[in-house]
Amino acid sequence: MQQANHSAGRLRFGVFEADLVACELTKLGKRLPLQEQPFLLLAALLEKPGALVTREELRARLWPQTVVDFDHGLNKAISKIRDALGDSADNPRFIQTVARRGYRFLADVTRVGTVPVDTAPLDNAPLDNASVDSHTRGNSGRAMGWSRRIAAWAIAGLALLLLSVAALIWIRSPSSSSLPSIHSLAVLPLENLSGDASQDYFADGMTDELITHLAQIGDLRVISRSSVMTYKHLRKPLAEIAHELDVQAVVEGSILRSGERVRITAQLIRVPADEHIWAHSYEGDSRDTLILQNQVAQAIADQIRVSVNSQQHMALQTPKAVNAEAYDSYLKGRYYWNKRTDEGLKEAIKYFERSIAVDPSNAEAYSGLADAYALAGDWEYGILPPSEAFPLAKAAANEALALNDRLGEAHTSLAFVLDLYFWDWDAAEKQYQLAINLNPSYAIAHQWYAWHLLVLGQNAAGMFEMRRAESLDPLSLIIRSDVADALCASHLFEESVRQSRKTLALDPNFAVGHFQLAEALVQEHQYAAAIAEFQRAIELSGHLAAFDANLAYAYAVSGRKAEALKMAKDMEGRPDLNPSANASIALIYVGLGEPDQAMKWLDKAYDARFNPSILIRPAFDPLRSDARFQELSRRIGLQR
Repeated sequence: MQQANHSAGRLRFGVFEADLVACELTKLGKRLPLQEQPFLLLAALLEKPGALVTREELRARLWPQTVVDFDHGLNKAISKIRDALGDSADNPRFIQTVARRGYRFLADVTRVGTVPVDTAPLDNAPLDNASVDSHTRGNSGRAMGWSRRIAAWAIAGLALLLLSVAALIWIRSPSSSSLPSIHSLAVLPLENLSGDASQDYFADGMTDELITHLAQIGDLRVISRSSVMTYKHLRKPLAEIAHELDVQAVVEGSILRSGERVRITAQLIRVPADEHIWAHSYEGDSRDTLILQNQVAQAIADQIRVSVNSQQHMALQTPKAVNAEAYDSYLKGRYYWNKRTDEGLKEAIKYFERSIAVDPSNAEAYSGLADAYALAGDWEYGILPPSEAFPLAKAAANEALALNDRLGEAHTSLAFVLDLYFWDWDAAEKQYQLAINLNPSYAIAHQWYAWHLLVLGQNAAGMFEMRRAESLDPLSLIIRSDVADALCASHLFEESVRQSRKTLALDPNFAVGHFQLAEALVQEHQYAAAIAEFQRAIELSGHLAAFDANLAYAYAVSGRKAEALKMAKDMEGRPDLNPSANASIALIYVGLGEPDQAMKWLDKAYDARFNPSILIRPAFDPLRSDARFQELSRRIGLQR
């Protein structure tokens, strides 16, 4: 058998590399199983990108002694190549079949460390639309150079030699500038190539950070973390993912950390055309992690051609070296914070504090600590009393802003604290506006700002912000449930029920989804159904004070007053009950028709600095004409 010409060394196309010496095909640094004969056939096509390679050429080169089984062997080898590349004969991105004549390699091919392989002139064979698009893409830009690769990466525990940071410069031809801009994208979870599952937090953290970098671009809608994490380890066609997230493009890639070295590989793909716009790898020391992220984000911003103002450009360009140990602890903190569980929040606080101890100048760690304390003091988790949790959250947020006042997440954290505990509505408004201006695609900023507006009675503006949060994080269960909650608070009960059922269709075991559904069903006087939903929420999550109180309220308004009163007394006698639950006890007494008791417990809630958003729920409507309720609202700052 004749051997392929090895003079080219390594060839890159899209996210794939072919090592012509070792006869290895890799995708994003991960070796693909491809036997020798199909690989040599692929090499023959790669050496003449864009040109027709005839069946006769391939026979003479790879099957010179074969007479009978040539067609079978050739077809089988092409099939194996397409399987490895994820290509399709009907809609080819890489290998086009020219009927009865041969094959043509469609994608742009670059020699690693040199320049693109010259594209041979095409013959007169017709191309289908997909092929024409691929050829146009191939001619739309050329790489000007790659920094020299010093050594190959070693996987999982092998020594890693020094590698240089590579940068790709894209030349836009007139044909590329005519392509439409991309205004929405999703960064899919980066794949952990270390072979060590304990490094998942690092890959997830890098995904989160890349999202954060890109989210600073005002003209770009970037899907939030919780939605994209749904696709981790889930093999779905990119077009299907893009349709579900309603985006025009996706970023996918991998990360490899070995010792003190990090490599990020990423590619930008326009969907549903599956058009590979850009792909590259960035390599460096662990201290340069944020610099690598900036380079990836800037390269993607260059490719999608959205407008980036000077402020956003500066944020993308500003390099920052980090303490590797501190940054590692920060990523672990965010990993646990995103779990949104009691234990997760406790672990998050521990890791954020560890990050700060190692590097007191780490603004991101202070912001994370503020978020962890804020959620720890809110009614849903109740890990710490509000009087303890929220001052700590405020101090951490202020420290983050003192270190970096352009950190949108820190402005959001501070605004959340000013709303929920300090009731400083004007100051919170300013912080939310700053946060959204700095990070327009930060879904949590829109979500929490929506509640700020709803509590102040600005329902239309609040619903707009809530829907904006939903568009940025369409698969987030908590945001979907908050939409249902906001609809219920706006007395749109039928819409709230429909929204909750959509949420539960995504996850039937989501406790908050059952809770929100029950709240709306109570207001529609569907008491039996509401009670069943509250009971299901408690079964799934345990006895959260808000869940127990709303079940008791449903008992009360449905005529089961003895059961409701018993639950109220049980809650009153619990020494471990978070003081913020006093407002929930008041809710039970509203259902029992006892306004004096309800106001007594609301006064207790006031002293404990409760979350006042509970007061906008329709269940409190019977108290709105009560002068004591109006005075309470005035003291909180809700009536002006």
